[in-house]
Amino acid sequence: MVYTAKGMDEDALYKHIKGILRRTLRPVGAYRLMAIDPLPDGRWKVDVEPIKGKRFRKTFKTKGEAQRFEASCRAKVVENPDWSPRPKDRRTLAELVGLWFDLHGHSLRDGERRRSKLDALAKRLRNPQGAKLDPQTYAQDRRIRLGEGASPKTLNNELGYLRAVYNELRGLGVIDYANPLALVKPLKVQERELSWLTTEQIAELLEEIRRGCDNPHVEIIALICLATGARWSEAEKLKPTGLRNGVITFSGTKNGKVRSVPITAELEAKIIRHWKQHGQPNSAITSFRRALARTTIRLPKGQAAHSLRHTFASHFIQNGGNILTLQKILGHSSLAMTMRYAHLAPDHLQDAMRFGPKLF
Repeated sequence: MVYTAKGMDEDALYKHIKGILRRTLRPVGAYRLMAIDPLPDGRWKVDVEPIKGKRFRKTFKTKGEAQRFEASCRAKVVENPDWSPRPKDRRTLAELVGLWFDLHGHSLRDGERRRSKLDALAKRLRNPQGAKLDPQTYAQDRRIRLGEGASPKTLNNELGYLRAVYNELRGLGVIDYANPLALVKPLKVQERELSWLTTEQIAELLEEIRRGCDNPHVEIIALICLATGARWSEAEKLKPTGLRNGVITFSGTKNGKVRSVPITAELEAKIIRHWKQHGQPNSAITSFRRALARTTIRLPKGQAAHSLRHTFASHFIQNGGNILTLQKILGHSSLAMTMRYAHLAPDHLQDAMRFGPKLF
């Protein structure tokens, strides 16, 4: 387009062109048009809008003062982050989960499992923008899952995983907004009484294992669990290098820590003979569960092989063992976990009778 000065003086032409530019052009990025206009009385009017929504208008005696004011407004946009609008973070929840895994999750022992659960959660929530994750939408999904049979503990774990994604990414500077689920409370979990076997039940179980199990490894794994409080998977994966001088050392544990537990000379000799005769144990959990089902022992769902770990801990406390020692043997990261067995101690809560009111 070509403009002519015919019929216009210089100031009129300047204002005419500037008006067209204001109506048709917008600078790239956050900056809007800066205007310095002369007034009829000789002063200069500045109309400044560095970013949308922050507009300043001021009149000065000289053009130089007006230009300096305009320049200072430009400088504030650069120097003050509050003046610099940030682009909206439109990354989806699935994208944030992927970033979390690449930057941190891959280093966790259960990182792959967590990512799988988080991806499934993002899909159920229809993969919203991470910054706009609605706590109410999440709570509704949790309610549906609960109705479908998911346990409160499982759902609380998922909430913890999702919170960790936001917290970790914010700590790394990937996101700059608060965790949208920070105020969501976990579901209340009904504490279950831990099931353990009596001396008679231990004998019944071992007898059934010896009599009816085709897998030769079931008995030795069960004995290791009963003697050390190990998890079934820990005893199943025990290598010859983990047995030295009457001490079993478990590595590759749930919390990643190595722990050692002494055993009797008789059990050590039995383990060595078993390894020589049958080799290293393979997967034997199914055979164990079948043997347990053939006994008169009835345990709550999910406490089959783990009942052996509870059995060791329960007998340890009943026989006068120290709760702090038990914590080290079991490898609990917090004493609160071990305190679940405290009520089995011979003197547990005896002070209630000793120091309470005398009624009789």
